Amino acid sequence: MSSPKFIKVEDNGHLYSIDHFSVPRHYEDSIGSILIPHGLIADRIERMARDIHEGFEGESMILLCILKGGFRFSQDLMNYIGAINCNSGKSFQIGLDFLRLKSYTNEESGELKIMGVDALESLKGKNVLIVEDIVDTGNTMQQLLKTLDVYQPKSVKVASLLLKRRPDSTGYIPDYVGFEIPNKFVIGYALDYNEYFRDLNHICVINDFGKKKYAI
Repeated sequence: MSSPKFIKVEDNGHLYSIDHFSVPRHYEDSIGSILIPHGLIADRIERMARDIHEGFEGESMILLCILKGGFRFSQDLMNYIGAINCNSGKSFQIGLDFLRLKSYTNEESGELKIMGVDALESLKGKNVLIVEDIVDTGNTMQQLLKTLDVYQPKSVKVASLLLKRRPDSTGYIPDYVGFEIPNKFVIGYALDYNEYFRDLNHICVINDFGKKKYAI
């Protein structure tokens, strides 16, 4: 049996105390536990970069970062791929662009609004790597892939740092996944709660006090 393409964080898996790691003091009262420490995130992204580099086989690509949550993952991933380019027999150019998505899931149409790329036509004939922070149900990503297909890119692959196990999942799994995580609300490493916690290095579970403190 082949190994899974991601690290699976079990539902009853180990949770790290904030007493064992460095976190910003202004967040100490709002974090229930650390789910994935920063060092583990960095090591996993480095390996993902190697897998992606091998997968593109020396062909140039456009790295399409999904804002805002994907910016830090995109930056680190691009840096690791760049380092491999400097030390590998196969080196390829990496372009960079950004998208913001808004999904109207409460509407029957399931409309997806895409903001950021002025002309999606520029993706025609290009290899595209979508870089996302987290895939929840998979609904939004599947809508995005369907939309991009209209513009005839040469290929489209998806790298998501996190894949959440949810009972209402569509079953969609990205091409590259860092961690499969339980159905918990997570923050940190650019994932936010009402625009807070993006400056937190670790991926953490917010506690009830934090939800109240940073509620809109």
